Amino acid sequence: MENRARAPEVPIRQLTVSVYVIPTDFPESDGTLEWKETTLVVVEASAGSVSGLGYTYGGKAAGVSIQEVLSPAVIGRDAMDVPACWAAMATKVRNHGRAGVAAMAISAVDSALWDLKARLLGLPLAKLLGAARDGVSIYGSGGFTSYSDAQLTSQLQGWVEQGIPEVKMKIGRDPQRDPERVRVARAAIGSSAQLYVDANGAYSRKQALALAEVFHDYGVSWFEEPVSSDDLAGLNLVRNRAPAGMDIAAGEYGYRTVYFRRMLEAEAVDILQADATRCGITGFLAAGALCESRSMPLSAHCAPSLHMHLASAVIAARNIEYFHDHVRIEHMLFDGAVTPRGGMLCPDFSRPGLGLELKRSDAGRYAV
Repeated sequence: MENRARAPEVPIRQLTVSVYVIPTDFPESDGTLEWKETTLVVVEASAGSVSGLGYTYGGKAAGVSIQEVLSPAVIGRDAMDVPACWAAMATKVRNHGRAGVAAMAISAVDSALWDLKARLLGLPLAKLLGAARDGVSIYGSGGFTSYSDAQLTSQLQGWVEQGIPEVKMKIGRDPQRDPERVRVARAAIGSSAQLYVDANGAYSRKQALALAEVFHDYGVSWFEEPVSSDDLAGLNLVRNRAPAGMDIAAGEYGYRTVYFRRMLEAEAVDILQADATRCGITGFLAAGALCESRSMPLSAHCAPSLHMHLASAVIAARNIEYFHDHVRIEHMLFDGAVTPRGGMLCPDFSRPGLGLELKRSDAGRYAV
């Protein structure tokens, strides 16, 4: 057999980490959490004279983990071999805990490495992965429980007026008032737009079942995390008993492929969610394959500028969450963040990789 020379390696020479804390434009809350700021951890991976960019929305501990634990696992490896880097990082954090902070740290590096590989090859990431479509539908997401009815109305109406026909609001902070808030939302968007609700696991099983019937009267077609995403039996119960036409969604807290597999095996959802800032681009692609094998739609959770290329390449992808916080941050700090057209995000195929560049001077004021 003829010996073929291995392609020259492009060694990864450096990982640079920066952390930014950006205040929200208004205090925000959902069914189980309140916050006034969002932390963005940015990784720049360099090989030769080219750098790739990746990020996660998590605590600054993820940045420390990248610097102290993950960098030695990837520096010197071939930038073309992203799965090998992924496996090496997963092994490195064995005694640190694979989920949570470690997973978000891995995800940020993984995204930077995929971006780096695409840039080295001069390709947009969607083309490197193999595009299945030129753009992906989005749904406007916010409607925080901290909003007044007037704020809720203004935000949801604004998305519909921009041509985004699907919107999502938060519920669960005050279950007794949730039906009225959902009524206000439906009045704000009219009868033709799709209305989604997200309880962030705040309800008990019986509460979720009762409120699903009420929400159905207002045309709610998507009920996200009606109970805790750890309660697979509870999700299965709500999914089986929810009114026809109401999809049950969950999965955003999946850090590993096995999490998605277990959720699908439990028949816990109608729509699986995955977040590449938590499971990495490598994990998002794996979730897409699992969904395709079960004829299950996949929805990208938040981080629209990161997910745009991935959802364009994953056959099972249904939509991307156009989350208020992340839309605002990504347009503030990244050149290349795309504005939706006709309710869709379409990658700029003239830009390599993810098509993003950090606005260093703008980001600097939020650095920690």
